[in-house]
This record gives sequence, structure tokens and C-alpha cells, in this order.
Amino acid sequence: MKTFLLFDIDGTLLHSDRLDSQCFAASYEAVFARPFPSIDWSVYPHVTDHVIFRTVFTRHFGRTASAEERRTFEAHYLAGLRDQRQRQPEQFREVPGARALWEELSRSDRYLTGIATGGWRAPARLKLDHVGIHPDPLYAGYADGMETRDDILRAAIELARRDHTLDRVVYIGDAIWDVRTTQRMKIPLVGVRHRGDHEVLTTVGARFVIDDYRDPTLFFRIVEQAASATSGSI
Repeated sequence: MKTFLLFDIDGTLLHSDRLDSQCFAASYEAVFARPFPSIDWSVYPHVTDHVIFRTVFTRHFGRTASAEERRTFEAHYLAGLRDQRQRQPEQFREVPGARALWEELSRSDRYLTGIATGGWRAPARLKLDHVGIHPDPLYAGYADGMETRDDILRAAIELARRDHTLDRVVYIGDAIWDVRTTQRMKIPLVGVRHRGDHEVLTTVGARFVIDDYRDPTLFFRIVEQAASATSGSI
């Protein structure tokens, strides 16, 4: 029996100060010559790359993007992400302690780790690799073809259940939509706010929020508290 710790990526394992979001918008405008409406992801029906891209493209062109159009956009976006990291590597740091914690968890008999992100797989791999976290975790859910963050979490959980008996699932995320997703799914949440602004999450119902992972003992204590305080199954 293992506790499955599912991590978001942006703002949870690493931070980019919205530069990645700006790159998403700039790539869209460069490829499709239309203004990108907003990088406030909360204005979209679901906070996944799949839905955000589809929503904006459909609004502009009145149809769904072809597979080739989607691939062209993603290739441009990936190139922009790589360029940003080469020019400003200091802006794309890990959340303090994230890599060391991930390595510790990889050796654990008690915990199993996975990724559940609203981003597409290829950008997610690039981001993880940049901060020294394994870019291809065995158990992961991405936005490729996924409508909702609930779908993404379920995909990662189902992969893990093929190989392990899970006694609990805990999600680690940084955003308001992470709180709301876990509330709907009745999954325990540990919030992460590397700027220390815990109120962003606590005001929408998060009970357990940390700044970073520099104190693994604190992290594991908070995980156990969150898991004990939330009942439910998925």
C-alpha cells in the first residue's frame, strides 16, 4: 500500500513568473496573427492547454484547429520556452527543495510520485528537465486531449493503480483551480505558494499550504495531516 503524491508543475515544482504564459500567448500571435485575449487562465472554461488553445482558436476562426495547426503552434511554443531558458535561466528555478524532495521520494517505499499538469506533455518534459527532475515520470497526466484537470488527475491515478495498490492520493498544487479540482474530487491537497502568499489558496478553502520543500520533515507532516483531514475516494 502506497500514498500517491501527485504534483502539479508550474508554480509547484518550478516557477517562471508568468514568462511561460507570455510565451504561450506570443507563440499563438506569431503563428496565427491574431491577438491572444488573456493569460489569466481563470477566464477559460478549463485550465488546460488543450482547452485554452481550442477556445481561443475557435473564437478567432470559427472552427477547430487541425492537427497540423496544433503541432505548428506547439513547436513554436516549445522553441520559445527553450529560448527563454537559455537567455534567462535564473528566471526558471525550481521551487526551493523540489529536486531534492523528488529524489528522496523516488527512493521511498511508502510514497509513490506522479505528475498531473494542465500543460501538454512536451512542454512539461522540457520544464522538468530544466530543473533536474526526471522528465518522464511513469505516472503522469497531461493536457493532451484532456478537457478538465479532473480528467488529468484521474489519468495519472489510473496509471499508478495498474502497478500499485494505493491507500491514499494527495495532490500538491499552487493555484486556485487546484483547490477547486481537489474539492470536487474529494482528494487531499497540499498547497504550495513559494512567495508566501498562502491566503491565495486559504481564502478558497485550502487548509494546508507550505512555502517550499526545504524542510522535508515539515512537508511529510503536512501531507499526513492533509490526508487525515480529507475523506473520500477516487
